[in-house]
Amino acid sequence: VTMKKTVGFVEGTAIVLGIVVGSGIFLSPAGVAVNSGSVGLSLVIWALCGIFSTLGALSFAELGTTIPRSGGDYLYILEIFGPFWAFMRIWIELTVIRPASHAIIALTLSYYYVTTPFYPGCLPPATVQKCAAAFCILLITLINCFSVKLSNFVQIFFTAAKLLIIAAIIVGGFVMLGQGHTENLTNAFEGSATSFSAIAVAFYSGLWSYDGWNQLNFVTEELDNPVRNFPLTIMIGIPMVTVFYILVNIAYFTVMTPSEIIASSAVAITFGDRVFGPASFIVPVAVACSTFGAANGSAFTASRLTYAAGRNGHMLKLFSFISVERLTPSPALIFNSFIALLMIIPDASNFSTLVDYFTFASWIFYGATFLSVLVLRYRRPDWERPYRVFLPIPAICFIASLYLIVAPIIESPQLAYLYAAIFIVAGLIFYFPLIYFKKVP
Repeated sequence: VTMKKTVGFVEGTAIVLGIVVGSGIFLSPAGVAVNSGSVGLSLVIWALCGIFSTLGALSFAELGTTIPRSGGDYLYILEIFGPFWAFMRIWIELTVIRPASHAIIALTLSYYYVTTPFYPGCLPPATVQKCAAAFCILLITLINCFSVKLSNFVQIFFTAAKLLIIAAIIVGGFVMLGQGHTENLTNAFEGSATSFSAIAVAFYSGLWSYDGWNQLNFVTEELDNPVRNFPLTIMIGIPMVTVFYILVNIAYFTVMTPSEIIASSAVAITFGDRVFGPASFIVPVAVACSTFGAANGSAFTASRLTYAAGRNGHMLKLFSFISVERLTPSPALIFNSFIALLMIIPDASNFSTLVDYFTFASWIFYGATFLSVLVLRYRRPDWERPYRVFLPIPAICFIASLYLIVAPIIESPQLAYLYAAIFIVAGLIFYFPLIYFKKVP
């Protein structure tokens, strides 16, 4: 039993836009602003994050069309560096990166757009917030277990909703600019951060908002005409997101100072309250749709990664099973949702902690995948490559990945970085009995 090629150009673009444009642009501006130190540098960082994400995605596109199987960078590391590093990749992905990502999205959705409206003037109890987040995770899992077509429909619908709210914020910003609200945009680079390490921390928040640029690689087997649709979707989708993000941030700065953005717990909602007046209730509703769409897309692609790992013997064989009736990887979906539910339980599971946890671990293996492009060009120059990225691009991305890994540790060591490192090393405990001695059930 195999999964059908049901993801065309429109669905692929919806996956990219739907996952990339999630909660980040509505929350992360505060993280970028506090570490960049100025409006001008903040906007530059948002632009550079978009360029970097596009270049990274194009590097992944070469691997995706050269090795046209679902599984993303895990599969490429397996092909190029062997089973040990592939297992370490899948281990950290399924114990840290994906659960943290799902937990971030679910907690954001539950706090700002589900529980808070029922507790005006006070914070909702943590238990209520986490129960709502758990419900969101379970609902999304049910949708993806039921039907690929239903999941694609949900993705397209909520992607349209998030594009509408982004358009509304941008238009509102232009109206404010037309009324002369440019005071926060003058002397834009005054107070800019000069520490390379501090700038790297600002990139963490910005890159979190762009995360998802590599998600098509996890559904390659379901992508119709990947040679055409792979690079086309990337070259249209991610630059579009970059333009949106820059314009949205300019809109924010028309009504809020950097210090107000830093102090705001939900920048988009604060913007809506000041610009849209009585219609401001639309903003949290639309942003909730955006966040739900991102969660749905992330669950869709994560299950394909777990499915590929089970098929290759790096996870339980059970995870490679597909529902005969619905052609969905239900065991993989259920496993991923269970780990995400565990991630939302600890009291330390707040947005900033999980972003640090998620981003630090992600860039270790993104860097390894950029290196894979270079190694594969050297080892297998004769392999057919339907799409070839300009070779300096993955080299630049690899060097940038090293910077993003090392610089924040030097500037501002966090326990999240230590926890991520411990989880990576803990994978060794499972690798030797389960993979090296081939004892996977």
